Amino acid sequence: MTMLPTPIRDPAPMLERALHEWGGTQDLWVFGYGSLIWRPDFDFAERRLARVHGWHRALKMWSRINRGTPECPGLVFGMLPGGSCQGMVFRVDKQHAREVMTTLWQREMVMAVYDPRWLRCHTNHGPVNALAFTLSRKSPSHTGTLADHEYCRIFAQACGRFGTTRDYAQATFDELRRLGIHDRALARLLALAQKQA
Repeated sequence: MTMLPTPIRDPAPMLERALHEWGGTQDLWVFGYGSLIWRPDFDFAERRLARVHGWHRALKMWSRINRGTPECPGLVFGMLPGGSCQGMVFRVDKQHAREVMTTLWQREMVMAVYDPRWLRCHTNHGPVNALAFTLSRKSPSHTGTLADHEYCRIFAQACGRFGTTRDYAQATFDELRRLGIHDRALARLLALAQKQA
C-alpha cells in the first residue's frame, strides 16, 4: 500500500471551520468545477448549472497521488482568482451535510492544498452560497505558467491512483460539453495533446 505524503497543513480544523461557517440551519450547497461534476461520490437532493464570478477553472495544480506520482506529478483542476467559472452546484439535505462534508474532505483535502471557501453561485433559480475548493497562486501545488510541451509531456506520462491526467482532463471536458459549457483553455490543451499523441 502506498504511503501518502504528509499534508501541508492539518485538514481537520479546516473542516471544523467550514462546518461552523455553514452553521447547520440550512441545506448545504457544494460547487463542482472538475471531477465533482462527473463523479460527485455523494448523494444530493438537487443540482443546478451555476456560474461563479471572480474565479476560473485552471489545470494548474500538481497531483502527486490521484493523477500522478511524486516522481512524475500529474495535474488536476483548481479554481484560481480572476474571471468566471461555469460548473454545477449540488444541494445536500442538511441532515446529511456533515457526513457529506467529511467525505469531501477525505477526497479533496487529503493533502490540505485547497482553500475551502463559500462562494456566491448564480443559477437560473437564483443565487446560492456554495462550498468550493479554491487554490492560491502562493500554494506550492500551484504550477505557475506551464509551457505547451510540458502539458504534452504530463498528458503522455502522468498516472496516479485514480488514473491519468489526460483521462481526467478528457472526462471533465466531455461532461462540460454535455452540459453545454465550453472551456476554451481546456479544449486547446486537449487538442494539443492529441496532435502530439
